[in-house]
Formats: sequence, structure tokens, C-alpha cells
Amino acid sequence: MAKIMKTQGGPQVQIFGVKNSAATRAAERFFKERRVAIQMVDLKQRPMAPGEIKRFLEKFGWDGLLDREGTPYVDAGLKYMRMADPELLAKIEREPRILRLPLVRGGKVLAVGEDDAAWKAMVAP
Repeated sequence: MAKIMKTQGGPQVQIFGVKNSAATRAAERFFKERRVAIQMVDLKQRPMAPGEIKRFLEKFGWDGLLDREGTPYVDAGLKYMRMADPELLAKIEREPRILRLPLVRGGKVLAVGEDDAAWKAMVAP
């Protein structure tokens, strides 16, 4: 279930991540410190909508989205396996930690992983 934190006016961001991810917590902290409204989507509770994944995929491609060096990616056997896009999307639904988390959307700005520059662009006036 998504958690929404409200503020008066101003920008709002959507954070896709998992609670036990240090990078996801860093993104939450970054925006909370700046009093930005956050919609947190815990990917363990609710997978991303295909349209949302497509938005990030179009901008960053699989190379930018997948955490190819992370333990979940390696443990899933993906390092040595080729998969078609639909199979990979299904895998992401089951194990979102194979992504470089968090995925953050603020207006038209998208960010993958810890990206202070993009996060600052999301909150700039």
C-alpha cells in the first residue's frame, strides 16, 4: 500500500523502493528534510504498474535499471541468463531488489538509485 505524506502546495515525488533498502531510506530522508510530499510505494507490497516501469525503461534502458552487481540479481541467476522483456518484467514483480533502487519520479524528472542531482532538480522551484 502506498504511503502519502502531504505538505502544503509545492512539488510531490513518488518513490518506488523497498523498506529495507538503504538507498530508498536515503531518498525518503532527502525529500522529508525538504518538506516535499512523498508517495512511497513499497515494491514488496505492490509491484510497479507496467506503464511506470516502461517510463523508466524508456529513459534508462535495462542497463540503467538493473542492479547487475547486486546480490539479488546474482542470486536470481540473471548474470548468466538471457530473458525476453516480458520474462524480465515478471521477474521484477517477484523480486524488485534486482532493480537499482529507489526509482523516483518528480513531475517529469526520473531518477534511478541515489541521484542527488536529479532529486534536487525535482524540488527546484
